[in-house]
Amino acid sequence: MNSKATICDHLERYLKNNRMTIHRFSEISGVNSGTLSGTLKGLRPIGLNQLDRITAGMGLPEGHLYELYIHEYLIDANLDWRRLRPFLYRCAELGHVSYMETAVRYVADHLSYVPMLFELAEQLYSEGKLEACKPLYRCVAESEKLQHSERLALSQYRLFSIGLSNDQSNNLTLATQFELFVQRLDEPYQFDALNDLINVYASLRRWEKVKEFADRLQIKAFIQYEAKKTLKEVESKTKKKIVFYALYSYLALAEVSYQHGNYEETLQYVSKYADYSWIKDPTEEEKIVILQFQDWSEGNNYYFRLLSGETELIQDYLKYISDRKKEVFPALCAIVTAANRYNINIDSVLDEYQSYLVYEEQSSRLGKMSKQYTNDQYGILLAGLGTYYLRNNDYDRGVGYIRKGMEFAIENMNKDGLLDCLGLFEDLQHYATGRGAKPSAEQLIEKIQRLYSPHVKA
Repeated sequence: MNSKATICDHLERYLKNNRMTIHRFSEISGVNSGTLSGTLKGLRPIGLNQLDRITAGMGLPEGHLYELYIHEYLIDANLDWRRLRPFLYRCAELGHVSYMETAVRYVADHLSYVPMLFELAEQLYSEGKLEACKPLYRCVAESEKLQHSERLALSQYRLFSIGLSNDQSNNLTLATQFELFVQRLDEPYQFDALNDLINVYASLRRWEKVKEFADRLQIKAFIQYEAKKTLKEVESKTKKKIVFYALYSYLALAEVSYQHGNYEETLQYVSKYADYSWIKDPTEEEKIVILQFQDWSEGNNYYFRLLSGETELIQDYLKYISDRKKEVFPALCAIVTAANRYNINIDSVLDEYQSYLVYEEQSSRLGKMSKQYTNDQYGILLAGLGTYYLRNNDYDRGVGYIRKGMEFAIENMNKDGLLDCLGLFEDLQHYATGRGAKPSAEQLIEKIQRLYSPHVKA
């Protein structure tokens, strides 16, 4: 598009090239002929709705003239929220985020617009237009970075939660940036924010961070639960019931204790999230939460005891998951890890549950599980399967799972997952000798080096 040409220039050229009168174009576009005439003479500004009709009448894609509109009617003219808001919202509807970024860039210095940008961002967020929210929240965060407003903190929280993806390197950056703003959030948002940080740091295996935020979540949850007067008001804004956050803090702390090798403390925490004696007259919603945590407590009791060496529990664990499909994935993760750690043959288990060894989002009766944590656990499972089959002289399956694990880790930019698989390469070199698979393994190594070398841009 010629940047020097105006919207009127495009319209005049179209009418001339197609030998079309204003009256005829008015019939095609649905824009009043008087309005078109006044616009072409520079006597009337173009409204966004009129621009969309003119664009359609000229046979151009939706939003084709928006870049010109930004400069002619938003930037170079007197800035007016009555024009800017409809433009931003329409761009959000059409997915033209780049135009939103351009328009918002010129608004950043007008602090009077910040509250209105934030309000629009919240509306778009509630409507699920998440990518469109980003430039608005970024503008609010940048404009108020020197203030300690709740609006700034909530914008940072939105950017954190919207930005989470399969890219674990990016998730670490987002979590590190956001955690500084948690305490500035309004009370109800802090519960969900702490819960989200726990999940992200658990997927990154930053266990000290998990403990820090689990401790904070636990304290806040129990204090809030005791404050009966404000409990309903807070729960009207949180994603889950307050009792969920209290019990979830115990679940997270159990994982931390296990990772630190404190098995006795781990099982103590597991028993705590099965105990609901402190919950007085639970509501129906709270009963659902209680039931889920009791299930998790029973399953995790098998999980952690098996990992700590009680291998005789495998059959009991298998019986437990036989009618609980949602518990199969974590159980297989534990059984494969235990098999490698204690040299157990689990061929029959893997054959029976072969269909569960593919990636699948996890959920419970309380909703979806953290995708980032599920991704990390699946990477651990692939590495564990590779280890198991190589140690049992099944080269083809072993190499296959190592390759899958590395590819999955590369796809998710998961350095910890890569290290899990790279640790198997010493064994892989032994098993690969003379079998023809070694070159493809080396190609994967080269790809990893290119992705993670500080001197090479992937």
